[in-house]
Amino acid sequence: MTTEDIEPLRLTRSRQANERLHALVPGGAHTYAKGDDQYPENLAPVISHGRGAHVWDVDGNRYVEYGSGLRSVSLGHAHPRVIEAVRRELDRGSNFVRPSIVEVEAAERFLATVPTAEMVKFTKNGSDATTAAVRLARAVTGRPRVAVCGDQPFFSVDDWFIGTTPMSAGIPTATTELTVTFPYGDLAAAEEVLTRHQGEIACLILEPTGHTEPSPSSPLPANGGAPTPGYLAGLRRLADRHGCVLVFDEMITGFRWSEAGAQGLYGVVPDLSTFGKALGNGFAVSALAGRRDLMERGGLRHSHDRVFLLSTTHGAETHSLAAAMAVQSTYAEEGITDRLHALGERLAAGVRDVAAGAGVGDHVVVRGRASNLVFATLDENRQPSQQYRTLFLRQLLAGGVLAPSFVVSSALDDADIDRTVDVVAQACAVYRKALDAADPTPWLAGRPVKPAFRRLA
Repeated sequence: MTTEDIEPLRLTRSRQANERLHALVPGGAHTYAKGDDQYPENLAPVISHGRGAHVWDVDGNRYVEYGSGLRSVSLGHAHPRVIEAVRRELDRGSNFVRPSIVEVEAAERFLATVPTAEMVKFTKNGSDATTAAVRLARAVTGRPRVAVCGDQPFFSVDDWFIGTTPMSAGIPTATTELTVTFPYGDLAAAEEVLTRHQGEIACLILEPTGHTEPSPSSPLPANGGAPTPGYLAGLRRLADRHGCVLVFDEMITGFRWSEAGAQGLYGVVPDLSTFGKALGNGFAVSALAGRRDLMERGGLRHSHDRVFLLSTTHGAETHSLAAAMAVQSTYAEEGITDRLHALGERLAAGVRDVAAGAGVGDHVVVRGRASNLVFATLDENRQPSQQYRTLFLRQLLAGGVLAPSFVVSSALDDADIDRTVDVVAQACAVYRKALDAADPTPWLAGRPVKPAFRRLA
């Protein structure tokens, strides 16, 4: 089978829209992970609209969608409870010269949902929240260095983190040198970093579980990245012993692991934590939460130097906060976290079964927590391969499945899952032929997809 055997996906308007985007928007998208370089050549649909678990592109093609909004749309597109709450606030005005009563209600609701935190401040995106956590930790400790988990792919667009990635152009070396890394799951390594930089590290920042994102450079662990028993508690003890702040980035784990995030599931309380993505079901809202004595440093009721914690024009827009409250109510009242897990388990079982049946069970590998599934595409030597990822994505798109990951939303139903598994089965049959040929090139029809973070365009 070659690319000519695939029913051609008609994307004439999408291709035209992509050209317009590249002429006006650097990279052709406002998020690098949404760039057309992440998709097979000439197969990057531009979306017209979405409803539930489905999206339509500007050419009229319909897809079952996974990883919606980079994991932010966990209830499905245009969820009625969320949209109703947003519309109600839009009719009342969305931004004022003084705080809205909605800010009080949203804070109370969030802290009831995440009882391990004592105060919260809202903003629009995750990078602002994590950078605020880092700034606060530096202020309260008087220390310059930040220790980030080096096995996890993304924390912020700001210099303290991006300087550690291959896309470090424009960031002074002096800034990058203040960030050090430690591996996930290795307490001894974390202690070595703290000891090597004794009295200099302001905070440890990490996602509380490992491997929540697919990695083109390494296979995913069989346990889906769940922390080994005692690891998070051990980090808590290390942070206390060395006098630094423990920060959990719960952007992905928040709600998908439990309504209170991974900290609620595993019972380890960080000093600060950040939430976003699922919090707004696609509306722009993120949160920094944590201990009162730390958070208050960004307020007015203390005698210390003031910390410029978070101060954003649009950070407390009423409609986004209303969306967050509706999301939290929906999760609590409709058992959304359990539903995400059930859907993910059904999908994972189906994909593994058809991959094994096609003889590629060791090459198309599904990993992760059921609510946050990712896949690895391995070559004939069982090494991660962007070429085989390209082949796999081409086949999925041709079958009407838009899936940079297999991260589910609660809007999926059993028929969507079954359809996806059928498309994956067809993709695996082609995958097997490419493996037998030891060369996927005839099935690519263009350049392979590329890692989002790389030094050269």
